[in-house]
Amino acid sequence: MPAGETGADRVWTVSEAKARLSHILRCAEEDGPQRIGTRRTFVVVPEHVWRERAEPEVHVGRWLVETLPRGYELELPDRHSSRPTPFIDDDDGGASAGATGHAS
Repeated sequence: MPAGETGADRVWTVSEAKARLSHILRCAEEDGPQRIGTRRTFVVVPEHVWRERAEPEVHVGRWLVETLPRGYELELPDRHSSRPTPFIDDDDGGASAGATGHAS
C-alpha cells in the first residue's frame, strides 16, 4: 500500500481483490468500506453496516395502508343489491358449474 493511504482510502483493483479477499474483508471490518474496481467501482462493507443504513423492509399490507390516498370518500356499491354477478354464465345461471367453476 502506498505511503499515506489507509485501508479506507485505497481503491483495490479487481485482480488484487481476487488475490487478497480475506485481507480486504478484514480491512472492511477494521478500517471501514473498501472500494474495488477502477472503471466500475464496488464497495465492501460489513453486514451490520449495510443493515444499519438500509431502509427498513415494509410489508405490502402496511405499505398499502400508509400510501392510501386520503381526503376523498370512495363510493361503495350496496352489497345487498341484486346486481348481476359477472362470473355466472347467463344461460344456466351457473347451475351446471362444478366445484372448480368449470361447466361439466
